[in-house]
Amino acid sequence: MSPELPVLADTRGRALRDLRISVTDRCNFRCVYCMPREVFGADHAFLDRKEVLSLEEIARLAGLFVDRGVRKIRLTGGEPLVRRGLETLVEKLAAIPGLEDLSLTTNGSLLTPARARALRAAGLRRITVSLDALDDVVFKRINDVNFPVSGVLRAIDAAAEADLAPVKVNMVVKGGGNEDQIVPMARQFRGTGHIVRYIEYMDVGNSNGWELADVVPAGEIVRRIDETFPLEPVGANYPGEVAKRWRYRDGAGEIGVISSVSQPFCGGCTRARLSAEGRLYTCLFATSGHDLRAVLRSGADDDEIRARLARIWGRRDDRYSELRTAETRVTGPRALEGARGAQTAARIEMSYIGG
Repeated sequence: MSPELPVLADTRGRALRDLRISVTDRCNFRCVYCMPREVFGADHAFLDRKEVLSLEEIARLAGLFVDRGVRKIRLTGGEPLVRRGLETLVEKLAAIPGLEDLSLTTNGSLLTPARARALRAAGLRRITVSLDALDDVVFKRINDVNFPVSGVLRAIDAAAEADLAPVKVNMVVKGGGNEDQIVPMARQFRGTGHIVRYIEYMDVGNSNGWELADVVPAGEIVRRIDETFPLEPVGANYPGEVAKRWRYRDGAGEIGVISSVSQPFCGGCTRARLSAEGRLYTCLFATSGHDLRAVLRSGADDDEIRARLARIWGRRDDRYSELRTAETRVTGPRALEGARGAQTAARIEMSYIGG
C-alpha cells in the first residue's frame, strides 16, 4: 500500500474505487442478452491461453490498482468459475493490503458446496449469482444450454452455507422475455436475507440485438413489486453504489434496481474494468481499452505502471449512459421513446469485459 499517493480523480472528479477483473472470456452458458449462440458458436475464436493474463499478472496489477485507490474488487468473466486456479487467485488478492472487499459474480452452474467453501477459505467475502427467471422454461430459453433453475438455487444455498452472504441475485429484465418473473423472484427471496437486484436490459456490446422497446424501466419494476409487497426507498450503502435500494415495509428484506438506461448514474461511477487479456476499460460501454498486458510484459516497474494508471484515469470523461438517456424519453411505465444514442461504434461485448 502506498498512502503517499494522491487519490485519483478523472475529468469529472470521479475517484477510482472499484475494479472489475474478468478472469476469462469463456462461459458455459449462452445467454441471449450476453453470449447469443448465433454469435458465440462452436467456431467462435476465444482468447488463446498465452493471451490471457496469468494469475500472477492479475494479482500484481490488482495490487497496483489498490495502491492508486481501489478498495473493492469483483471477479467476473465470462464465467469466472471455468478459470483454473481461481481459488489461488482469490488467495493472492485477499492478501493485498488496503483491499476492503473481494467478491465474485457467477452463473452458479459450477458453484458446488465444496467450491463455495474453498473460495471462502481463500478469502472471498461475497458472491453474486445470476438468475433471470424462476420458471424453468423461461430460464432455459435464456441460458440456452438447458440448465435448470434448481441448479442455480442450489448454488445460492451453497454460497449462503459457506458464509458468502448476503448473496446478491442478479436478474436482467427484458420486456417480452422474462418480465413476468419480476414478482415471483421477489416472492422467492423475501425473508431469506438474499438481495435480488433487478437490472434494466442494457445495450452492452453489439451482438445481443438490443432494442429500446425491450427495456422495462426501473420505475415499472418497483411499481410491480410494490403492488404485491409494499416497498420504501433506502439510502445508498456507499458513494457510487449503482443499485438503488428499496426495502419491504414489513421488514422482510430489500431489493436493488440498476437503472442504467432510464436513470443513469454516470456522475457517481468509480469503476474500472480489466479484461482477461489485460486491457483496461473505463466504461462498460467502451469501444476501446488500454493495453496493460503489453506494459506488464515489457518489464515496466511498479512505479511506471502506477503512473500509467493515473494518466488513463485522469483523462477519463466517460458518460455514455447519460448521453444515451438524454436522447431517450421515458413517457410511461413501459414506453421508452427517442433515439438510441451513440450506437454506431462497435462496443466491447459483455462476456469479454464483465458486467
